[in-house]
Amino acid sequence: MSGRVVVITGASAGIGRAMARRFAAHGDDVALVARGEAGLDAAAEEARALGVRALVVPTDVADFAAVQRAADEVEDQLGPIDVWVNDAFSSVFAPFWEIDPDEYRRATDVTYLGFVWGTRVALDHMMPRDRGTIVEVGSALAHRGIPLQSVYCGAKHAIQGFVESLRTELMHEGSGVQLAIVHMPGLNTPQFSWVLSRLPRHPRPVAPVYQPEIAADAVLYASLHPERRQYWVGASTVGTIVGNRLASGLMDRYLARTGFSGQQTPDPTSPDRPANLWEPVDDDHDVGAHGEFDDSAHAHSPQWWLSKHRWSAAGIGAGVALVGAMGLVRGQR
Repeated sequence: MSGRVVVITGASAGIGRAMARRFAAHGDDVALVARGEAGLDAAAEEARALGVRALVVPTDVADFAAVQRAADEVEDQLGPIDVWVNDAFSSVFAPFWEIDPDEYRRATDVTYLGFVWGTRVALDHMMPRDRGTIVEVGSALAHRGIPLQSVYCGAKHAIQGFVESLRTELMHEGSGVQLAIVHMPGLNTPQFSWVLSRLPRHPRPVAPVYQPEIAADAVLYASLHPERRQYWVGASTVGTIVGNRLASGLMDRYLARTGFSGQQTPDPTSPDRPANLWEPVDDDHDVGAHGEFDDSAHAHSPQWWLSKHRWSAAGIGAGVALVGAMGLVRGQR
C-alpha cells in the first residue's frame, strides 16, 4: 500500500516530523502542514531524500478556510488524498486558574478544532470517492486528565468523543472512509521547550518517556489497519487508561500528590523561554523530532510490539502453553 498521498498536520517537529520520515520510508508521498516553515522545509528535504514527493503547505490548522485551501493544494499538486493524519497541537503548562481565557481558547482552537477542521476537510474530499483513511493522534490523557494540562486533556477528551460520534455516523452511512485513533504515552518531543509555561521549573513529559519514532510507527500501522477502532501505545498508556477505569478516585489522589513534581525537572524555567501558542517557534530554525530527554527516553516499546503483532504473540503463547502441557503429561507417565 505504498505510493499513497498522506497529509500530516503538525509535521514540522515532534511526532509529526517523525511521521513524515516514517511514511516517506514506507514509500508514501507526504504533504506537510504546520506553521513553522524552517521545520517544514527540513522535513520535506528528509522525505525527498527517501525518494518520495513532499509538499510544504504552511497552515494554521485553527483556521478552517486555510485548512480547506491546504487540502485543495495537496490534491492539485500530489493527487487525491489517501490518508489524513491530525497531529498539530498547542497547549499551556499551568494550573487552570493561571491561564488567560484567550490563551485557553487559542490552545483549544488548535488542539481540538484543528483536528475537527482537518477531519471535516478530509471527509469533503474522501466521501465522494468513498475511500480514504483518517488517523487522529490521541493520548492516554484523552481518558485520564492530569494536573497542569487542563487545556490539553480537555481537548484530547473532546477528540475522543468526537471520533466516537463520527465513527458511528460513517458506519450508518455505510461509508468506505476509515477512522482510527492512536493514543500516545509521554514522548520526547520539542514541545516541552516551547509550549507556553507558567511553571516554576522546566516542564518534562510524564515518565516513562518514549521516542517519537515509536509513535510514528504506530500511526503508520493504524493507517494501514484502520479496522481497529483505537490503538494504545506504550505500557504507561495501557496502565493509565485501565487504571483510571478501575480506580479513578485513587488516581485522583495519586496525581494530586505526584503530578506537579512529576512534570517538572529540577531546573528553573528560563526567563527567555519561547512559546509557540501564537507564533511558530520553528519558523527560522529547525528543531527536529526529538526533545531534550534522549538520555531517558525508550527507543522501543514491548507493549507496542505485542499490540502490533498480537496474532503472532497469541500464537507463540499458545505454542508455549501446548509445549508446557505436553511436558506435564509426559512427566505424569
